[in-house]
Amino acid sequence: MKIVLLGSGNVATHLAKALNSEGQDLVQVYSQNLDNAAALAHLVGANAVNDLNNIEQNADLYIISVKDDAIGTVAAFLKNVTGLVVHTSGTTDINVLASQVKKAGVFYPLQTFSKSKDVSFENIPLCIEASDEDQLAFLKGLATKISHQVYELDGEKRKVLHLAAVFACNFPNHLYALANKILNQNGLDFEIIRPLIAETADKVMDNLPENVQTGPAVRADESTIKKHLSMLNDMPELQNIYQTLSNSIKLMPK
Repeated sequence: MKIVLLGSGNVATHLAKALNSEGQDLVQVYSQNLDNAAALAHLVGANAVNDLNNIEQNADLYIISVKDDAIGTVAAFLKNVTGLVVHTSGTTDINVLASQVKKAGVFYPLQTFSKSKDVSFENIPLCIEASDEDQLAFLKGLATKISHQVYELDGEKRKVLHLAAVFACNFPNHLYALANKILNQNGLDFEIIRPLIAETADKVMDNLPENVQTGPAVRADESTIKKHLSMLNDMPELQNIYQTLSNSIKLMPK
């Protein structure tokens, strides 16, 4: 199968590696920055391009892995291609592609990626959607080659999943950053709470999160909550976050 990858960021990099390791033929990597395209192309034996007018027209699959607001712009250059065109976005509707190309689909990996950290793609949920059953079968065949977890989700379900992922991934990571800020301002190192973070994450691998909630809010320990809030008097934005999250924990069904 000949594949053209449009994008060279975190998602594109890991997807390219996974497809390449399964023997797929990545023929081109596109990026506005030719150096970035060349770096990824070198890893997978592809050609690098930075001009959408030079995209190969006869590949089997085109994977658009760029910022959401750029997907439509890139797709406009693929109107005459013969292969299936997919994007990797969690929130972009398939119609952004279907309105411009002959065959449209979605190939959304549910994971947080960094170029510098290797991941086992076989354990990453891959959410697929296509404009017809033949293209869906095509995508499923490819997805199952690189992942053991393949889900057929329509656009609405995929958007819900992406929203939940923001709560489960992006927001907790921001809270880690705020915790680090509190620690640093008081001469403590983030290293000391890494085991706590690891244990908390490990618990929800086997339990529902609401069943393993701990802390002063779930215990209705108002004395401790008041002490914590007073410690944040000089950081009102953190004080508001602490109060909002504590109130939310209290409202969860017991």
